[in-house]
Amino acid sequence: MEPIDIGIVVSAGMLVAVVLGMRVAFAAGLAGLVGLVWIFWAKFGYAPDKFTKALTVSVKIAGQVPHSKISSQALSLIPTFILIGYLAYYAGLTRALFEAAKRWVGWLPGGMAVATVFATAGFAAVSGASVATAAVFARISIPEMLKIGYNKRFAAGVVAAGGTLASLIPPSAILVIYAIIVEQDVGKLLLAGFVPGAVSALIYGSLIVGMALVIPNFGPPVRGFSWGERLRALPPALPIAFVVLIIIFFIYNPFGGDAWGTPTEGGALGAFVVFCMAVWKGMRWRELKEALLETAKLAAMIFTIIWGVLIYVRFLGFANLPQAFADWITSLHQPPMMTLIMILLAYAVLGMFMDAIGMLLLTLPVVYPAVMALNGGEMVSAADSAFGMSGPMCAIWFGILVVKMAEFCLITPPIGLNCFVVAGVRDDISVQDVFRGVTPFFIADAITIATLVAFPWIVLWLPSQV
Repeated sequence: MEPIDIGIVVSAGMLVAVVLGMRVAFAAGLAGLVGLVWIFWAKFGYAPDKFTKALTVSVKIAGQVPHSKISSQALSLIPTFILIGYLAYYAGLTRALFEAAKRWVGWLPGGMAVATVFATAGFAAVSGASVATAAVFARISIPEMLKIGYNKRFAAGVVAAGGTLASLIPPSAILVIYAIIVEQDVGKLLLAGFVPGAVSALIYGSLIVGMALVIPNFGPPVRGFSWGERLRALPPALPIAFVVLIIIFFIYNPFGGDAWGTPTEGGALGAFVVFCMAVWKGMRWRELKEALLETAKLAAMIFTIIWGVLIYVRFLGFANLPQAFADWITSLHQPPMMTLIMILLAYAVLGMFMDAIGMLLLTLPVVYPAVMALNGGEMVSAADSAFGMSGPMCAIWFGILVVKMAEFCLITPPIGLNCFVVAGVRDDISVQDVFRGVTPFFIADAITIATLVAFPWIVLWLPSQV
């Protein structure tokens, strides 16, 4: 059997294992190890005495490759970004954000829900974890919406959908993972997420206002706040803006010249600033311990997935499956844009059965080379490319598109993680209620994806300034 045939058989088996419920990290790691052993054993002639040799070589590869990637400096961003989010919660910044948003936009139709979206977007700017964002605002904003008469399904859906913004708005752990897998600049990818994240939040807010205008008693506005009360709500939320500015200056200096440091250093300094705020706000040792433990748990989960998938990625390289898929994609007799849309639709379907991080890690080694081949290659200029952008810019644009699809997967049944988190926090709301509540946001996400595909400059303007 040829290596590419082995690659197809092993990959199919891995997908079956994932659909049946095996964790992505273990399914990918096991598939990669089995695939490596199979390829080397076939190379040695399937002789019984050569199996041990094939196993030895495969185990060495499986042990060395993940370590070399996991120990890279870029991945150290992930735990610092996650820590920022948990410390911000214990510092009371999340409630301050929500209160400021409520006072400034609560007068709109559906104002409390719009305030929730904007508050989650603000919290996403200091937290790289969608799950944490959804869990925090399930405690803060759902009771406020229920108190003034919101339908509990829609209230839960707003929080679950708003939490997905943390996947796109920096600091984003998924964007960092994408950058590592495709070997692109982390800083530029993080910068590229700001404007699309803001656009996505505005589309969510517009959808809510439109529904409130059409459906009677859908989202009662919240009025009665004076300008003085609105202005007094801003200072408690300013630390969020301060942390965002720190991260931006460490990635890209808006005043010209070199950046102040690396994204890793910006994340570490941001975590320190939020830690000081949390201590000043009265955080106790028990709360600090909880934040550190939650950060360690989530970071360990992400790193375990990366470790397992990297073994599978190395196997794919030996099987030559990515190149074969890229050749097949470029041979299709249809416009490259149509092929790209089909790939994004495939992500929407795949996301119904896999978690966002695992889905990207498993598919990018195969899909990314194909998209680059569609555009004309890694080194192609904007004038010669299919999508009208250079190779590096196409990599950034596709990264934002695929991460937005990952956001979509966080709220799609049957395993939309954010929906389970919201239901887990609220005893009075079932998972089925949350899935029904997020249904309108599928339309908003489709509009966002279409906008980013039709107008790539929304994604590329900020990173092109670096």
